[in-house]
Amino acid sequence: MSNLLLTGGRSPASLELARVFHRAGHTVFMAESLRGHLSEPSRAIAENLRVPLPRQQPDAFLDALVEIVQRRRIDLVIPANEEVFYIARGRGRLPAFVEPLQTLRTLHNKWDFSLHAASLDLPVPETILVENQDDLLSAYAQWRGLVLKPAYSRFASRTLILPTVNQALSTLTFDPASPWVAQEFIEGMQVCTYSTVHRGQITAHAAYRSEFTAGQGATIAFQHVEQPAAFAWVKTFVGAAQYTGQIAFDFIEDAQGRVTALECNPRATSGVHLLASHPQFAQAFLDPSLNCITPIGENCSMLASAMLLYGLPHAVQKGTFRRWLDLFLSSRDTILDWSDPLPALLQTRSIFYYLRLARRQGISPLQASTFDIEWNGDDFQPV
Repeated sequence: MSNLLLTGGRSPASLELARVFHRAGHTVFMAESLRGHLSEPSRAIAENLRVPLPRQQPDAFLDALVEIVQRRRIDLVIPANEEVFYIARGRGRLPAFVEPLQTLRTLHNKWDFSLHAASLDLPVPETILVENQDDLLSAYAQWRGLVLKPAYSRFASRTLILPTVNQALSTLTFDPASPWVAQEFIEGMQVCTYSTVHRGQITAHAAYRSEFTAGQGATIAFQHVEQPAAFAWVKTFVGAAQYTGQIAFDFIEDAQGRVTALECNPRATSGVHLLASHPQFAQAFLDPSLNCITPIGENCSMLASAMLLYGLPHAVQKGTFRRWLDLFLSSRDTILDWSDPLPALLQTRSIFYYLRLARRQGISPLQASTFDIEWNGDDFQPV
């Protein structure tokens, strides 16, 4: 059995992974900069370790992880959220399940990702890098409908879907240090994938549709779907890169079942919830020779509190209440586990932290949840 260090305990995905590894007999340590985070009271965690803020104190954060690895004899470090970029920066000092920072930079930057995927002849939307007003007007001249998003962003929190020219001009700041991308709008259903990969070989894979979200992008209900075209796309992409680590993609599926990749998240996502019940999921991180596993049966999971707070009002407004009710009644709450109940009972602690931080920084609670871990292409050298 292994000693594993997880990071990003604030996220349901990290809590899920902690429980998965604990059930498999591994010893789980958790490193987090957020006090009172979601995973902190979990029985699956042998020890919670407070670390410096990754974004604001990147050197101190890495030094703390290195000390933890040495003192706790950690065999593998597994990031969950955007702290993955700060861990990748110190990959030479840590036994981490991540790629080097330069590789992750290409995947996280939506412009670089589209160029790289297109070079492999994989379907991506037509994309233009928007650095000034002329670039923006050129995009509107080229496409009747488009989507605008920052090159570095998460949760689609700033994405503009089919904006008018005036809306776009009033929103974009044209800062060379914070470029945007314009993509041709493609009609269809959003499909998300999540995979664990060792040197280009996929050991676990899940796909799910994005029906109910918190805001525009954060999916809160997950039902596994078979999407062979998306799997083939991912297999080609990670194989060409000889990628190692967790990786997720957002696709648009058209009426004929064809997929176009919108963006990449080189980290854990909600797909972990669909794989959690598989008895070999923990092995997928540790055994490069494992044949690819997929979710078992008609697997449905959800963030129950978010489904009530965000999903229910949306369903009532859009006339999809019956679908919402079917999913709500048939899905497992990813946070509530009767053998490990405290994370669910105490989850409001971290929410209050986000609310305080949001008020202090003048940002939304969703933005506050990644305030100290998000990475927007900051230029620093690997160490």
